[in-house]
Amino acid sequence: MTDPRVLSQQLLERLASSGELAPAWSDAFAAVPRHQFIPDTIWITRGAELIPVHRAEDPQEWMRRAYGPAAMITQVDDGHPARPGRRERSITSSASQPNVVAGMLDALDVQPGMRVLEIGTGTGYNAALLAHRLGSAAVTSVEIDPDLAEQARRALMTSGYPLAVITADGTRGYPPHAPYDRIMSTAAVQQVPYPWIAQTRPGGKILTPWGTPYHNGALVSFTVNGDGTAHGRIVGNVAFMFLRDQRIDASVDDEECDETTARARHTRVAPYSVAGDYDASLAIGMTVPGCSVIMASDPRAELTGTLWFVDPDTHSWATLRYQPHTRTYPVHQSGPRNLWDEVEAAYHGWCQAGRPGPQRWRITVTPEGQQVTLTETSAIHPAEKHAAGA
Repeated sequence: MTDPRVLSQQLLERLASSGELAPAWSDAFAAVPRHQFIPDTIWITRGAELIPVHRAEDPQEWMRRAYGPAAMITQVDDGHPARPGRRERSITSSASQPNVVAGMLDALDVQPGMRVLEIGTGTGYNAALLAHRLGSAAVTSVEIDPDLAEQARRALMTSGYPLAVITADGTRGYPPHAPYDRIMSTAAVQQVPYPWIAQTRPGGKILTPWGTPYHNGALVSFTVNGDGTAHGRIVGNVAFMFLRDQRIDASVDDEECDETTARARHTRVAPYSVAGDYDASLAIGMTVPGCSVIMASDPRAELTGTLWFVDPDTHSWATLRYQPHTRTYPVHQSGPRNLWDEVEAAYHGWCQAGRPGPQRWRITVTPEGQQVTLTETSAIHPAEKHAAGA
């Protein structure tokens, strides 16, 4: 069955029955046809390759995916895809999972009468949901990619949501329509752009995916204060692509990374402990700046492989071999930083602090920069209590 009305109803029922769709957003999800915002060519993963699916060639598969539970890849290589099989092909835009869209809109805590700035229009679907609830005049969306912006603009107009789609760098916000009650980013950041703070009214909120080179998976809600600062706390687990000017360029060059000339040691810290545990990897990312972790499986042996820790800026790297049925793991390090030593120390520090979860971290943004702190408790900052009416 590929009738979009039936598929849309099934999507709505899935989200409602799982409790992932807040009642306040039910009408918007029922009214906005998701497939009208999906480009005619999407991409699927097949092994290490990205394979295009064209609506004209396989309309049933395209429509099924448009209303499916998974995210859809809607752009690769910033709109200029390399030929099939090229290693540099990368995902640069997507339509998020419907349950993630619903969860983020609920976390935005928006109310009728508010003005919203969206950073990262993408397909335009999220902007349409906002416009359905608030009215098109209340929503401004900024998209850095001209092609994506134009596609979204057309889809929004066709669907009856003629909101302002601005082709511009979202890190600068959009001053002409400020101040905003809410700013919502659909791209992750490492550093929250201060213009977002400056363009949000006191008491307003900013919702954005946030991460580090080591850990991309935190949804942070900031409350903006009257003194030009903002306090943020982690309210969810989402992983999004980073803003273009904050992308992380970390890779492994086997020819440059020669373990025979590296510093060698062993550790009793299991690889899963530093890369598979959400709370631990979040803390390590907070503590070890500029370090990315890459997991590489060994195709020759099941359940074995290597964790790579990489800092491109200092040309430092480390490896941690993982394999079953062992209590010690070989480590190799090279470059001016001993990355594994830093990661291991951060992990032990997290354990000694009582293995704090995401609710203990706070992010403060001021005109001078951004600061991350670990609180003694999970208590909400007084400014957040005041904004929430607590």
